Amino acid sequence: MIKGLGDDDSVLRKKTSFGALMRWLSILLVGLLPAMLAAKTVEGVKLPDQASVDGKVLVLNGAGIREKFFFDIYVAALYLPVKASDASQILQADQLWQLTMHFLYSEVSKKKLDKGWDEGFAKNISITELVKLKKGLQQFKDMFPDLQKGDEVALAYAPGKGVSVIINEVEKGTVAGADFGRSLAECVAGCRTRHRKFEESAVRGPLKRNIW
Repeated sequence: MIKGLGDDDSVLRKKTSFGALMRWLSILLVGLLPAMLAAKTVEGVKLPDQASVDGKVLVLNGAGIREKFFFDIYVAALYLPVKASDASQILQADQLWQLTMHFLYSEVSKKKLDKGWDEGFAKNISITELVKLKKGLQQFKDMFPDLQKGDEVALAYAPGKGVSVIINEVEKGTVAGADFGRSLAECVAGCRTRHRKFEESAVRGPLKRNIW
């Protein structure tokens, strides 16, 4: 489930299986509204107001906490060219974006990370698209090692370039193509599995109730 934390709805938690992380991250992609961005420090992690992708400045659009079995796994933050709250508009725009994950848990294995990405893609894009992107997805997964507390992962998309994976400020590589970037965004947004009630809550106002 997803719920607000205290008086600050910009910080959200979800308890679910690891493979559902893509659907959870949709809360970041649809935007958390300007009023929800008061807290810039989450679980001791200071979130910058801005990020730079391809030489351009992006602004913090939303932040949340990934939780599993009552353990905090990581703090995630989404950066966009301008703050937005319309998921469809964000996904349709071939624009710069960055998703940053600050890991809090002692260790998240590569096996679990790979499984999460595989399940996210399988649930949110067609079989035809999945076959087409198989090589790119494998290249993407190959860049991830086991991750530990204190590690920072940034997924940065730039039109005409693709999705770059940056771990602890070291660029591991780039998966080329707008198709992969768009499909990754769709997986993050969980657009084919997102519940209507979730979409309405995320776009129209603060999340103050359970919605799954």
